[in-house]
Amino acid sequence: MVNASIYYSAQDSFLVAVDCIILGFADNQIRLLVHDREIEPAAGGMSLMGGFVRSNESLNDAAIRVLTSLTGLENIFMEQVGMYGEIARDPGERVISCVYYALIDIREHDESRLSKHNAYWINVNQADKLIFDHAQMVRDAITILRRKAAIQPIGFNLLPEKFTLTQLQSLYEAIYDQPMDKRNFRKKMLGFDFLEKLNEVDKSSSKKGAYYYKFRQDKIYMMNSEYGF
Repeated sequence: MVNASIYYSAQDSFLVAVDCIILGFADNQIRLLVHDREIEPAAGGMSLMGGFVRSNESLNDAAIRVLTSLTGLENIFMEQVGMYGEIARDPGERVISCVYYALIDIREHDESRLSKHNAYWINVNQADKLIFDHAQMVRDAITILRRKAAIQPIGFNLLPEKFTLTQLQSLYEAIYDQPMDKRNFRKKMLGFDFLEKLNEVDKSSSKKGAYYYKFRQDKIYMMNSEYGF
């Protein structure tokens, strides 16, 4: 029988990291949280937020640590995008990265934490400027987000508690990066049965105003339960 310690010590070792694609919605744009990398290789380049997995952490724990330290928020919706392990993906060392995307309400995060981490928001369409394979990570995350937005109340993470259908459509147009027909959009959204109409009208943009809606809590609970939140 092979000695376990000898067997394991004879294997190649490498670093494991988590990269977090943190997305928000503001000014009718999907925003991505990034920072300027402080170390070589690619010092000064625009990078996703992330870090190495510690010996006492699971992958999920490491991602939650990164997200909480950056935003000050807890119980953030996040989902794993995938593993990225091309041999030369990080010129500095052999690093395998587990990537998560997270959705937050930009209005609720602790903005003072961003300056501490040299972090800032960009339009997600600028992701092609990211270092290493981070642009591909973002593209993969957006593909997942678009697939889920078509069938689930994904917007509750990105919008305020109450919103108009116009605001909801603006969010979806930003997610899919294309305009949508107003009548068809509203028919589809109301057909999903995850919206609750409120007896409150927003008159900020017109005299007639528009009714506010909110996401049904039972639908949000089911969605969070599916992903373990």
